[in-house]
Amino acid sequence: MIRHLKKGKPAEQKAELNAQVRDTVEQIIKAIELRGEAAVREYSQQFDRWNPASLRLSQEEIQACIDSLSPQAIEDIKFAQAQIRRFAQIQLMSLRDVEVETLPGVVLGHKNIPVNSVGCYIPGGKYPLLASAHMSVLTAKVAGVKRVIACAPPFDGKPSPEIIAAMALAGADEIYVMGGVQGVAAMALGTEHIAAVDMIVGPGNAYVAEAKRQLYGRVGIDLFAGPTETMVICDDTVDAELVAVDLLGQAEHGPTSPAFCVTTSTRIAEELPAALEKVLARLDTAPIASVAWRDHGEIILCDSDEEMLAESERICSEHVQVMTRDPDWFLARMTNYGGLFLGHRTNVSYGDKVIGTNHTLPTMGAGRYTGGLWVGKFIKTHTYQRVLTDEASVAIGEVCSRLCALEHFSGHKEQADIRVRRLKKAL
Repeated sequence: MIRHLKKGKPAEQKAELNAQVRDTVEQIIKAIELRGEAAVREYSQQFDRWNPASLRLSQEEIQACIDSLSPQAIEDIKFAQAQIRRFAQIQLMSLRDVEVETLPGVVLGHKNIPVNSVGCYIPGGKYPLLASAHMSVLTAKVAGVKRVIACAPPFDGKPSPEIIAAMALAGADEIYVMGGVQGVAAMALGTEHIAAVDMIVGPGNAYVAEAKRQLYGRVGIDLFAGPTETMVICDDTVDAELVAVDLLGQAEHGPTSPAFCVTTSTRIAEELPAALEKVLARLDTAPIASVAWRDHGEIILCDSDEEMLAESERICSEHVQVMTRDPDWFLARMTNYGGLFLGHRTNVSYGDKVIGTNHTLPTMGAGRYTGGLWVGKFIKTHTYQRVLTDEASVAIGEVCSRLCALEHFSGHKEQADIRVRRLKKAL
């Protein structure tokens, strides 16, 4: 039997907040559509107290940010980017162009073509999330995107050196210091000084996520994203403190970040509340993580692995950490999640920062129909066809004509018929 020992806030309260976010974002996008960079600057001043002579950083300013970091910091950034680049290149190798003769004289194929331009949003107002630069800028470059631009809000009243360095080392062609909705909209819509891009990627707060949703269609996006979500699936092979650390390690993203403990261990379920308090006492981010757990944390006690599987599939969390006797049992059976982290030796933080997989993952149940950001998201697969012989065109054309007649499409039918009439004479 599945028992919900602790539940989060009801969905109705979340819906009210979402409506407020939606209206605010709509107003900002309309203003930028109408007034371009002037509106971008007004919102930048209003939200970030930032209105420099140029929103785009010069090469000298970028280099100054890089030079301000310690050699160890640069080395660590390069190490993380090497892992992410390596895995993205392996993913790219799994994609291939195809061409095949499906019938005598009929050739079909597809080509994998990178998107021409991408705008990457890197969150940085609250925390300088430089890892997001690796995940978006670097992955787009591996995919072969010609123009990759990136923006992030100022941090402590100036460009974040860590984020700027990560963007530059990842290969960004243009770097802007802009935050929030105004940054996303400026890249998507273009301004007097920023050429619009074809696609927007990257995580962000509720306003950034809503901006991407409203702009989708005018530009492509990686995925719809909400607050960071995490789930720990565990049995009695681990202890409550480890579970608490892994839950709070993601809850610190924001006060609306859901965290789920799904367990078959009565001991962990009973000890977890105290363990959470103990861990919070040593976290600088406790004021945020504690609110996230209070309002959106859940403890679900199950009788079996099958029940834990059922709950994980229902919830469809962004991050799912499996710490059980047989994590591969879940790997073989799970279908709804963003990213899986298997065994007690790994954790979500590894995936977020350095191990090589991409940390931009589906939230709010989107793992039911999409995976996360990867090199293939920046690739368009376009088909083509070629008919080599008169005989092949007549054979296909006669069937096509009859099918068009069934649909009452006379123009489509005539496209086939004219070729059948002309080419039959030559046979």
